[in-house]
Amino acid sequence: MLTFILMGHIITTYLLVSQYVPDSASTLIAEIKQMSHIMNGIDTQAMQNLASEIAAAPEKGAALFGVRTTWCGKCRSESRPTTMRLGGVSHDRKGMAVVDEPQELLGDDTGLNPMEMLMTALNGCMTVGYVAGAAARGITLTKLEIKTEGELDLRGFFGLDPLVKPGFDTLRYSVHISGDGTPEQFEEIHQSVMRLSPNRFNVSMPVRLEATLCVE
Repeated sequence: MLTFILMGHIITTYLLVSQYVPDSASTLIAEIKQMSHIMNGIDTQAMQNLASEIAAAPEKGAALFGVRTTWCGKCRSESRPTTMRLGGVSHDRKGMAVVDEPQELLGDDTGLNPMEMLMTALNGCMTVGYVAGAAARGITLTKLEIKTEGELDLRGFFGLDPLVKPGFDTLRYSVHISGDGTPEQFEEIHQSVMRLSPNRFNVSMPVRLEATLCVE
């Protein structure tokens, strides 16, 4: 499963925040929101400060993420994050993700399947971009939902036809967003997410995979 690249989110927010200039005709409510650094749960000042540190010392932006996935019988597995390292400093991580297949695909349906987890990683990463982009502009979101789907041919997975790909040709997603921003602002945020979202990049562009087999 693809992992998030925090540096991309930080730089995205830095660019959005640094480009934002309050409108001289902004209302009192907008001014109050600007006075508070917390927007949509995001501390924009802290993010900008962190991004500024990385801009001044690029080595601080080096981010390493990893997960360890353990088989739990049948099609179920559990994945937990390994130590995260940011700028050479290690940090402990928490959380666990369960992956399973539906009963129709030989599993027990106790969790999302790998294809759904791939989409979850994509959607979750883009969600950060939309939330941060809105916060940088002083926009309060009232709704954000991303729906993604894709179709593949299981003949590829089972090796029944060498001409059939085992994965997706296309992933389709729609972003449903609302808040006190203008359509132009939301379009600007949308374009920024498409350009800067790490996992959108990871899914849409070739990423080199280096495999090591350890038989124990």
